[in-house]
Amino acid sequence: MASGVVAYTGTYTVDESTKTIHVSIEASSFPNLVGAPNQRRIVTSITDDELKFTNPRTPAGITLELVFKRAR
Repeated sequence: MASGVVAYTGTYTVDESTKTIHVSIEASSFPNLVGAPNQRRIVTSITDDELKFTNPRTPAGITLELVFKRAR
């Protein structure tokens, strides 16, 4: 039912000058991601209510596009 799904939790820092997000993964459905170095994402859009970014280096070798939306 959840084939191909990767879930993770942790902290992240947005560097607006380089348009990147640096992620520190603390738990994941894909164990190799936990504590892995260089967890860098590329910011494609940022507003007060939304953050869009890509992950160009997934374990499957594909590029993911993600959107975080502010909860109201």
